[in-house]
Order: sequence, then structure tokens, then C-alpha cells
Amino acid sequence: MALLQSVVEHLPYELTTSSTHYLTLFFCLVTVLVLMLKLTRTNNLNLPPSPPKLPIIGNLHQLGRLPHRSLHALSLKYGPLMMLQLGQVPTLVISSADVVREIAKTHDVVFSNRPQPTAARIFLYGFNDVGFMQYGEEWRQKKKTCVVEILSAKKVRSFSSVREEVVAELVEAIREVCGGEKARVNLSEMLIATSNNIVSRCVLGRKCDGGFGVVGRKIMRLFPAFSFGDFFPWLGWVDSMTGLVPEMKATSRAVDAVFEEVIEEHESGKMRNDESDAMDFVATLLHLQQSGGLGFHLNRDNLKGILMDMIVGGSDTTSTTLEWIFAELLKNPNAMKKAQEEVRRVVGINSRVDENCVNQMNYLKCVVKETMRLHTPVPLLVARETASSVQLRGYDIPPKTMVFINAWAIQRDPKFWDNPEEFIPERFEISQVDLRGQDFQFIPFGSGRRVCPGISFGLASTEYVLANLLYWFNWKMPKNDVSRQNIDMSETNGLTVSKKVPLNLKAKLYKMIM
Repeated sequence: MALLQSVVEHLPYELTTSSTHYLTLFFCLVTVLVLMLKLTRTNNLNLPPSPPKLPIIGNLHQLGRLPHRSLHALSLKYGPLMMLQLGQVPTLVISSADVVREIAKTHDVVFSNRPQPTAARIFLYGFNDVGFMQYGEEWRQKKKTCVVEILSAKKVRSFSSVREEVVAELVEAIREVCGGEKARVNLSEMLIATSNNIVSRCVLGRKCDGGFGVVGRKIMRLFPAFSFGDFFPWLGWVDSMTGLVPEMKATSRAVDAVFEEVIEEHESGKMRNDESDAMDFVATLLHLQQSGGLGFHLNRDNLKGILMDMIVGGSDTTSTTLEWIFAELLKNPNAMKKAQEEVRRVVGINSRVDENCVNQMNYLKCVVKETMRLHTPVPLLVARETASSVQLRGYDIPPKTMVFINAWAIQRDPKFWDNPEEFIPERFEISQVDLRGQDFQFIPFGSGRRVCPGISFGLASTEYVLANLLYWFNWKMPKNDVSRQNIDMSETNGLTVSKKVPLNLKAKLYKMIM
């Protein structure tokens, strides 16, 4: 079975020869049954257009290494509403802002469930979080608590001192490295550490130490790993044989031990945090539990699931966005110059970047928006699942259909964007398009009921880190490296889509003229 072998070779875990033989046997035994069931269920439905499928695996082979690009290419041929069969999972791919608008305005409840993948089940305490919990009253109460109590604009402002301390450490670390002529700053690595530390301080009340940082990065690697059980439920046992599930469980136990330690410190009073506005997320949730301010029962799994949401959703997205910002600014030196001139003009003689200054940096905010348009961290927005059958643009969409919204394709649609492949921050100086999910041609954080609740938190961290790095340092590629026009912009797929080649740059300390 050459086809099976091809699929196996693209998996993140190797199978033994005997495992492959068993797997081949099972594929053969169920082929006829799967095809018959599929034909019976879909013969009477008017489904959206679909690329040709292969037996058993359907369209899985067409996802490629970068699914957002592969699916965009397919949508150009088969349309902005496209039906795929990923193993046994019917999957709808949406590449149109108009269709997203129709869903948000008319069918949002039907599209508000989540599929329940293996990684989320293990890492998110059996879907006891907010991100992957099924839509319903408990989910609404949990999200309300997150939006009002731990991710509100007021709460985000209360963590300004945390951002200032962590970014001051980043600036000092770069100062120490950038002195020599041949010195290189691994900016990608530093951005990851900084983002992790900001999130860890705000969520857990402590810095992300080396061991926890390694475990966190392992979660980022394992979360999007291919799981047989997700696409072929009857093959879930293969994930144990390949080592995927055992590694996920071991990693989850390591994180759980940290969560237990942090929660016990808060409950015992060892970690004092008396300023109500600036309480870390653990302290805030425990305080609400004690005061009866929650609309749901907060048990250990609920608490840990929410904490994991915040850590997974808040760290990698920020560092990835910052990495792409610097790559684009290096490719576009006029934009780099304009952004730095604005930052240094606004800061003036204060020699200190504070968040009130950042709020006056309009061009910097345009740079962030334009980068998120071109390089949205999660280009295929976290999958949804239909709760019931629904008609969409005249097509029948069955219940339990997985739904991908290709934000990457939508945000490069020439129908809405002039020169969509070019980095032009100035487009947002005159455009009223916002990124909070109401303008459907620009949805880096999603839209509707499942819009990301951490928008303010993520933007505050991104903008503050960026303003400091542009203020304190002048950046350029090392002399012997490729020209700015040829900066490697290739992508690697994971929980987020990040730069494949890390940024190793020369940084020169900016000397203020007093």
C-alpha cells in the first residue's frame, strides 16, 4: 500500500514494521464499510464542491505541510465554500469574508461548537477549559468570567508593571549581547522567552523558569501533531503505539505538577497578592470562587483548563507576531525608519517607553495590524463544528461537520485589499477596518461567539515589546547575510505558523542626543 506508506512517512512519530502491517490490515477491512456508510449519508445532500477524494483517507493528502496555503490553492479552483473528507471527518473550508459574515449574523450558534481532538482532551483536562468546551450555559459563564474578570481592559492595564519589568530584562539582555562587531542577537529565541515570561507572570504569578519553559514549548509542538484517532476514531489505539499519546500524557503531568504547586501556594497564602486589580489569574479565580462571584462550579480541572488556555493562547501567538513584524520591517526599511522615528518622537526626552506613550504611536499600531493581516499567527482559525444541519449559500451542511475558516486567504483577498501580498502599514492609516472580529475581511482573532477573548492582552504585550525594541536599538541583518529583499520568509506549521528560519540580527544601541 504505497498510499498508506506515504501517509505514515509524513507523521511526526515513526511506526514499527509490525505496527504498519496491523494498520494496513485494518485499513483494508474497513474500506468497503466506510465508503458504503459515507455514500448512504450524503447521497441526498446538496454539498459544497469538493476536490476528488482517495479511498479511506479522503482529502488528507491534500493538506500539505502548510494547510492554509494548500487549502487556499484548492479554494481558487473549487470555490470559497469547499467540502473535504479528512479521513472519516467531513470538513467545510471557508475562504470568504461574506460567508463568515453570514455565519456570524445568522448561524453563529450552529457554528459555535468545537471538535474535540486528542491533544485538547489531554492538555485541557477533558475539555474543561473555555477554548474547546462545547457551547452551552457553562461555557458562557466561563467565557464571561474570562472577559470580565481576567482579560478586561482594566485588568490588562493592571499588568503594566509586569510587562515593564519583563521587557526591561529583555532590553538589558540585548544590550549585553550587542556590544561586539560580530555579535548576533537571536531575537526569535529572546521573543519566545519574553512572551512566555509575561504570560506566566500574569497567569501564575511567577516567571516561567527553564524547566517549565521547555515543557511549554513541548506542548506547542505536540498540540498540532497528527493523531490517527482524530480522523479515524477506530484507529485511536495507533496513537498509543506511535508514542504520541504517552508523550502527551507525560507532558500534561509535568504541567499539572506546576499548576498544583502554584495553586497550593495561593491557597496557603505563601504567594501574597493583595492588590485586587493586579492579582494574577490564579488569585483572581480563587478569590471569585471564595466570594461566590462565579456562575459555575470551579473545581481543579476547570481552573487548570482555563490556566492552560491562557498560557497556550497567549505566549506563542505574541512571539510569532513579533518575529514576523521584525522580518517585514527588515524587508521594508522605509517602514522601519518611519516606525522608529514615531517611537522616538513620542517618547522624546523621557528616555523611557511607557504604555501611555505606546497609545500615541499610531503608525506602530498600523505595523502590527498589517503584519497580522499578512501573517496571522493562526491562519486556519481554531476549528469549529456544526451542532446541527444548516443551509449555507444554498448548500446542505451536515451536523458534526468540522469547519475551518481560512483567515490567511480572507486577509489576502483582492476583493477587499489593494496589493494584498505587499506589506503596506499605511493602508490602516486611512482604513477604519478593525481586528476585533466585526470587519470580516480582517479576523486574526476570529469572530462571533468564539472570538478570542484575549485580544487586549495580546495587543498590549505585542505593542509594548515592539515599541521598546524599536526605541532602544537600531536593527539590521549581519553583513554577510542575504540582502533585505531575500530575507527568508518561509513558514513552519505548528500551533502557530512561525518563521522557519530564526532571526539572528545585529543590534546597535540607540544613543539619545540630550
